[in-house]
Amino acid sequence: MSDLSNKGVSAGDRQMAREEFLSAPGSDALPVRPAVLHSWRRSQALHIHVDRVELPFVREPDLDTPLMNAAQPVLRSIAEDMSSQPVSVILTSAEGLILERFSSDAGINRALDDVKLARGYSYAEQFVGTNGIGTAIETRQPTYILGSEHYVGELGKLACAGVPIHHPGSGTLLGVLDMTCRAEHANPLLLSLAKSASRQIESQLLSQANERETALLTTYLATARRYSRGVLAVAGEMVLMNAHLRRTLDARDQIALLEHALDMQSISHTRTLVAQLPSGRSARVSVADRNEIRSGAVNIVFHVAVEDFPDASGPLTPARVEGDPLPAGLVGNSASLRRSYNQVRRCYADRHWVLMEGESGSGRSTLVKSAARKLAPATHLLVLTPRDFGDPERFLDLLSQELDSSDAFNVLLSDIDRLPEQLVDPVALLLQSVEGTGWVAATTNAQTQRPEVDATLLPFFSHTVTVQALRHRTEDLHELIPHLIDQIHPGSTAQLTPAAVRALSKHPWAGNVTQLRRILVETLNTRRGGVIDVDHLPAECRTSVRRTLSQIESLERDAIVRSLLDNNGNKADAAAALGFSRATIYRKIKEFGIH
Repeated sequence: MSDLSNKGVSAGDRQMAREEFLSAPGSDALPVRPAVLHSWRRSQALHIHVDRVELPFVREPDLDTPLMNAAQPVLRSIAEDMSSQPVSVILTSAEGLILERFSSDAGINRALDDVKLARGYSYAEQFVGTNGIGTAIETRQPTYILGSEHYVGELGKLACAGVPIHHPGSGTLLGVLDMTCRAEHANPLLLSLAKSASRQIESQLLSQANERETALLTTYLATARRYSRGVLAVAGEMVLMNAHLRRTLDARDQIALLEHALDMQSISHTRTLVAQLPSGRSARVSVADRNEIRSGAVNIVFHVAVEDFPDASGPLTPARVEGDPLPAGLVGNSASLRRSYNQVRRCYADRHWVLMEGESGSGRSTLVKSAARKLAPATHLLVLTPRDFGDPERFLDLLSQELDSSDAFNVLLSDIDRLPEQLVDPVALLLQSVEGTGWVAATTNAQTQRPEVDATLLPFFSHTVTVQALRHRTEDLHELIPHLIDQIHPGSTAQLTPAAVRALSKHPWAGNVTQLRRILVETLNTRRGGVIDVDHLPAECRTSVRRTLSQIESLERDAIVRSLLDNNGNKADAAAALGFSRATIYRKIKEFGIH
């Protein structure tokens, strides 16, 4: 970035330029750098308060990440070297969330606390306008913002130098290294120091990546020599797949298999799952080796057993379609849904206690209730949910009464991973007293880490049924959508076009069926009947991005979608309305998968 110090422009000139911009935003003849002017326009389009910082606390940051592990020794070293200077060294995530702040100067710490430049708050442009962190994220360039170049007046007492930190292999933005001081102590050399620190962190990341990739390759080769079927290895953005899988699976199946593996990577206690692939095949994926290396990253090697297609001349094998048709109330036609239903149905029939494992909203409780109604429609099933956890005494009374009622009791404990700590041991004692009688099912979110629940309650369940997330069985949408529409507005004539269904099938569905229902409710509130096309769906559905967006990214995506609608799809006009360059809006449209 050239002309970082804006030589020849005084603090008074910058202040006057800011005031002129706020009074006449269309003016181009202002003594400020183009990057600052563009950022001011973006900030104004986002309706940032011009005088004071208005920041919500976002969340406590995750400090156990490769970025933090690489950055902490660098940050500490710089902080020690600059301990006599009124400068703060700050690390943020790629979304602008403050991860860590180092400074031994009480004055600068107070100044930063006053404007919430502190851990857990976000300094993305969407929240505070032009600043060294948010503008560096937006432009992907080293950024120096001095005094009144900040959009928010309250930040005018500071100078910030922010430098993006990129993944050394993929180039993905990981975060920002920022150095901040009072404006009267500012020096353009601050940006040079920040650049140096950013390069050091990227060097540490490269060392970590080399260590991680070497460890993965060693384990992968050893596993591949011992196992003649499919072997898949995952470490960050590095993926290794043996020749057997490459020959056996087409590109769509390989991508679906990788998505299942990435889900398992974040779930430490899930060792095996059966993945339904787009071709109709299923694959049993098992963790062969899980290794956490020094940087805190996790390498995983999987065994993959792919079931062959059934013989076209004979009956379907049990792996393809098992058991009876799905009962009324259980909607979908995917092989994975049928498999999950038939597994829980057998557990109910054989009185095996079963753990339903899957993401929230994926239909775990619905499967249990459907199996119980199908096999014993007149039998009572006690369902206890997190709503009941709020009154521990009543919860334990209800559970105790049901377990004592007879040896044929039926209980569903929903979301036991959310069970309050004070209830874990009492529930375990009650279950222990009736173990071997009756039937108990429980649902849990495999992504939730509750060691006390895992150790104390999960051993009571002899069987586990994995319920696939909606994003892995999108063929069920064709039946789920009309079913939910009829539930929401009985008799509604609303129908989704094929394009709208395709848009929904590309959505990541972090909230699964529960989220789908919410989106349909929102859609039907504005369009009760007739044809529903892509443009009638909420903004969050008009994207095909294959990952869950952060809160900040979601806000930005929705703003772009609204601007495109307001400007009849004209990208140049939409960019101008938001204060983006055309290059920026094209990049973000691609990044967010906006149709």
